[in-house]
Amino acid sequence: MNQQIIVAGLGNPGPKYSRTYHNCGFMVLEILAQRHNFLLKKIKFKALTAEINYAGKKVLFIQPSTYMNRSGESIRAAVDFYKIPLENLLIIYDDIDIEIGKIRIRPWGSAGSHNGMRSIIQYLNSDQFPRIRVGIGPQPENIDIIQHVMSNVPANQQKNLFDALNKAADAVEIILKDNLDLAMNRLNGI
Repeated sequence: MNQQIIVAGLGNPGPKYSRTYHNCGFMVLEILAQRHNFLLKKIKFKALTAEINYAGKKVLFIQPSTYMNRSGESIRAAVDFYKIPLENLLIIYDDIDIEIGKIRIRPWGSAGSHNGMRSIIQYLNSDQFPRIRVGIGPQPENIDIIQHVMSNVPANQQKNLFDALNKAADAVEIILKDNLDLAMNRLNGI
């Protein structure tokens, strides 16, 4: 049991943002915390963290306490501390380009329009790490993208988002127990 994995959920700290679209990464970690009986409470790497043993791996769950645009600071500190290869880093975040209720898992890729991912890629100087993107799209007409991602999820979208959040949590478990390819085959686009 010596393989170290870091699973990071992105969001903004504080109750004001807790149920916004942009906090999908935090919400997925909350689901995993309930399923596996851990609390994200230890402050380390400018983040709330919890470390558990799961599927023969040491897993550090991390919620950056920096605002979204500075997520890379926290992630880089954890990666450097544990000296892990980037394929052992998994990032979970919202994506406006994916329909609400769906997820997409990728082994690497660009930041797209996501400032948190842009920060992480900049701090790591690489985009070669796995990610789970939780759909929050499409962006409503006549609403600015920032206004949309920072708004609370309306009642008529909560079930769709909750389904996607649970699929993302399932994906994390499959990746940790088995591998990324199996998670992509089972859950991509559903």
